[in-house]
Parts: sequence; C-alpha cells; structure tokens
Amino acid sequence: MSAASGKLIKGATGDWETVIGLEVHAQVTSNSKLFSGASTEFGGEPNSHVSLVDAAMPGMLPVINEECVRQAVRTGLGLNAKINLRSVFDRKNYFYPDSPQGYQISQYLSPVVGEGEVVLELDGGKTATVGIERLHLEQDAGKLLHDRSPNLSYVDLNRCGVALMEIVSKPEIRDAEQAKAYVTKLRSILRYLGTCDGDMEKGSLRADVNVSVRRAGTTELGTRCEIKNMNSISFMGDAIEYEARRQIEIIEDGGSIDQETRLYDPGKGETRSMRSKEEAHDYRYFPDPDLLPLEFSEAYVAEIKAGLPELPDQKKARFIADFGLSPYDASVLVAERESADFYETVLAGLADKARDGKLAANWVINELFGRLNKEGRDITGSPVSAEQLSAIVDLIGEGTISGKIAKDLFEIVWTEGGDPRALVESRGMKQVTDLGANEKEVDEIIAANPDKVAQARAKPQLAGWFVGQVMKSSGGKANPQAVNDLLKSKLGI
Repeated sequence: MSAASGKLIKGATGDWETVIGLEVHAQVTSNSKLFSGASTEFGGEPNSHVSLVDAAMPGMLPVINEECVRQAVRTGLGLNAKINLRSVFDRKNYFYPDSPQGYQISQYLSPVVGEGEVVLELDGGKTATVGIERLHLEQDAGKLLHDRSPNLSYVDLNRCGVALMEIVSKPEIRDAEQAKAYVTKLRSILRYLGTCDGDMEKGSLRADVNVSVRRAGTTELGTRCEIKNMNSISFMGDAIEYEARRQIEIIEDGGSIDQETRLYDPGKGETRSMRSKEEAHDYRYFPDPDLLPLEFSEAYVAEIKAGLPELPDQKKARFIADFGLSPYDASVLVAERESADFYETVLAGLADKARDGKLAANWVINELFGRLNKEGRDITGSPVSAEQLSAIVDLIGEGTISGKIAKDLFEIVWTEGGDPRALVESRGMKQVTDLGANEKEVDEIIAANPDKVAQARAKPQLAGWFVGQVMKSSGGKANPQAVNDLLKSKLGI
C-alpha cells in the first residue's frame, strides 16, 4: 500500500493536486512535565503549576521524565516505527514572551523515534499508507492572555514545559479528506495506547498543516504554506481546501507563493498571513548542554513492546475473523477504544459469541449508537449498559423475544432501566413459538386476502407480506421463522 491519489482541484488552466504534510503535536499523558515535577493537570489557576525549572530561574537544570520517554517509545511502536536507541535533545532558539527560557528544548537530527506509518481507511473500502518521518519529544510553551486588560497581555506558564510528541508525516497526503482520516486514525491509535487523551478542545492534540499545490501529473513539490495550531479535524479540512484554492488562483494569475506561516479563521472560512516561514537554520539548533544523550537498550524497548494493547487494526481484523463482521461494522466499532470495549463487554455476556457476534454489532451500531447520536451523548453516558444490551441480544438469539419486542424492551431499559430478562417475564413479552397459537391468525389472514395468496403462490418471496401481517396482529410476539414455515405449508409453496 502507498499514499492514495487524492481529489484533484479544477483550476482555470487545468487540474491541480494538493500535497499535504502534517505535524501533529500530541500532549503526552503524564502526571508531571517533561523536565520538571510540576503538575500537568488541565484547568488550574494561572501560574499554579509552575516550577522554578519551568520559569527558567537561574541555575535550574532540566531532568528528563522517564515516563514521557516510555510514552514516546510506546507511540513509536504503535506506529510501526523505528525506535532509535540513542537520541539527543537540542535547543531550538527563538524568543516568545510565553517561553521564559528564550529557547525550546526539542529534538532535531536525532529524534527518539524514526520512520513509521499510519494506514488510512478511505471511502469505497480503499486503504492508503501515510509514512511517518519522525516522532520527537519537546516541551510546550505557555499561554498569553489578552482579555484581562485593554493595554496589557498576561502570561500563564501552566503549560510551559508540558511534554509534547511532535509526529511529523511525510508529504504523502493528497486531499482534505485524507488529512482528516489521518488525524482521526492517529488520534485513535494514541488513545488506544494511552499516550495522549486526544482532547482537541483542551489543546491536547493539535496540528500544523503544510499545504502546497502542483499541476496534476507532475512530481515536483510546490512552495508550501504552514497553517498553525489546528485543533479541529473539521476546520482543518476546511482550511486545507481554502488554502489549496488560494494558492492555485495566485499561480494561475501569474504570481508566486510565498513560504509563510498562516492562521485559519473559521468565522470567515479563510487563512491569513501570520509571518514568514522559518527554516531550520533560523532556529540555530545545537545539543542542549544540560542534558546527556538519551540512551536505552533493546531489552528496554522489547519490554515496552510486550506491554502494548491490541491496536485498532488488529482488533478490527479479529472482529471480522471471529464474529463475521463486515469491514465497515468492524471499523465503526474499533474507531474509539471506549466503543470497542463496550462491544467486547456485550460479547462477554452472550451465551454463543460466534452465533450472536454480528447481531450484537448491529444492536451496538444501529440501535445504541443511533440513539446516542440523536440525543447528543457519547458511549460513556449511555443509559443502557453493555450488560443490559448483552441480555437483550441473548434473548433474541435464544428465541425468547423477537426483534420487534427487543426494540420495545430496549426503549424500556433506556428510559426506566432494569434487568431485561426480568422485564420480559414481568411484562409478558415472551415470543410465542407454539404453531397452534398462530394458526388461527394465519388462516384468517389467508382467507381475507385471496389475491395476495395467488401472488405469493406465483412468487413465493411475496409470502413475507403474510408474515408481516401475522407479526402485526400478534403484537410482535409471534416467532417469524415459525410463522414463515406455517405459511409455506398452508400456501403450498
């Protein structure tokens, strides 16, 4: 597999191709910062989670947080990437008011993780692989607050020194939809691994998007512009589409693209210039003299690898092989770790997992997810637990209730709660399987519809109409298969 061809953009002078590379900044799941013991808790009072190291007080030295290193290695392994046993921290020199050191401790030539890959699932069942160039660790900056005073800006250093993983893709993404699929899949992998919570609203995951265009069929890369700090997958897609068309219009009008950093304004739906784009030499990288090279053994990496969880692609393959799920249904279930865990808890309560695994998937995806989406809830806030849904699916699988009764039972459990099996007993919801109990209804419906009888005898598949009528008259309590068999006997088909 390789990068897929993307959607071409029609310009005034021909078709154009978009070339996209992403730099995703993922906050490492860790209780303390990359080089200090200060808390990483979100939402504290300004400057309440700041150590002397974070504030760059004279004489303060950084000390590496081993848990952050482990998390970076775990992420690299989850991306099928090369783990570099020796890496170096560098100083990236630039001045910002919310970065007291006057530089950022990052990695440049020797990152902790080398080349890897992310496999995308695209429309139409297509897949594509996007290469990962590198993953390196670095410290985050603080935050400027501009709304506290009409003529002053305040500085909050709570985020200063928080550990980030910068995950740099190769320029192998070809349109906005692929870019959105890439960030969605990457976010899912990070959440499965537990190395980043992926909360884009809180800034735990954000992306810098490099966009350039070139004429369709050519291989030379165009001049790129970087769109900074995208914290919404939807807005990122909009920004890419706008920026690609902006560049095409400039080139077709005889102009040239300036390499620059831009910001996206979601209100106006457009990007705007922020500053000229720096190159690596502008940052004057050099090895940080306060930090020794980071070295670990192959045994250390092997130990971390042994503790990795089952990741989305592996889980999807297992769901398809073991439970006969379609690739689409399996993809929906594994997209979020919480959804996959819910489904597996449903499976755990089934008497026959192999028989009812697909039925359980249908109920989780169509009934439960559909209702959750309608009411704006997520899986963690579901009124129906996995154990309750498992009981409903089991009752269907063993023939105690029909699919129609199951929907009524689901509604009762959603609104009132309770044990599904006890509810079926106490409310008389069991399915009627005695053919004698249904025979009178079948005879009456046949007698009342001679034209339908003739049609069914000519086309046996039309017998389903009679089954529907019997189910309706029985309040959904008749067994559809038993009714179908009885009808075929009565109709002689």
